[in-house]
Amino acid sequence: MSVITVTRFRADAADAEQLRARHTALVSATRAAVTGLTEARLGRLDDETWVGIWRWDSAESLRAARQAVPGNAEAVAAFSLTRDAAVEDIEVLDEH
Repeated sequence: MSVITVTRFRADAADAEQLRARHTALVSATRAAVTGLTEARLGRLDDETWVGIWRWDSAESLRAARQAVPGNAEAVAAFSLTRDAAVEDIEVLDEH
């Protein structure tokens, strides 16, 4: 069963371009380290509030990524621009 991870965080508006580039690098590094990341999106609610939405093929893939990726250079660089991060994992039960 797939899982969607929603990460909400704040970042300075002046860092928007850098944040987007670092998100792209983090997605690439994650895909190189583990399998199962099927989608990764980055959106902005306002000038300082952002949302990352990542879809995993399974909870097992998400667990593997959480063991392999934290602390790598791309993750550290991406999250160094953020504050007040909150993460929710959503188990997908039904799709149409």
